[in-house]
Amino acid sequence: MRDLREYSRQTGVRLALGAFILLFVVGVGLIYLIYGPGAAGMGLTCLMAALFPVIIILSVFLVIDWILSRARPK
Repeated sequence: MRDLREYSRQTGVRLALGAFILLFVVGVGLIYLIYGPGAAGMGLTCLMAALFPVIIILSVFLVIDWILSRARPK
């Protein structure tokens, strides 16, 4: 039998990874083509700065999930 929770988790991770790749590659690439390398560098800097809080929030969620999975009786 197929584990649908694992499949859902994999799909979510793949969609998020694809969105980030599109945002960084296509977004910064278009900025580079339209405005030049200086603006592309600033755009990349801003994207990285905006990604920092997202990484912190996801890390907190992962820690909470780990704590709860260990606290559940088996």
